[in-house]
Amino acid sequence: MAKFEVRFEGDTCKGCELCRVFCPKGLITMSPQINKKGYGPATIERMDECIGCKSCALVCPDGAIGIFKAEQNNEGKEATK
Repeated sequence: MAKFEVRFEGDTCKGCELCRVFCPKGLITMSPQINKKGYGPATIERMDECIGCKSCALVCPDGAIGIFKAEQNNEGKEATK
């Protein structure tokens, strides 16, 4: 179960790859799907390995990345804040 959720604004991302370079765990990849701007936006495949350091969000020049801590709700399902 993931402790953090990384959300990418796919249509805002210009594919500069700074987030990929600065991720200490090497979790960020570039999507082969092209966004509205004509770029392959950043994505993450192994969300459960994210340590929530926010390095990717801090270096993103477009503010296209948000990091949220996942929490358990009363039913044992994952919720995010």
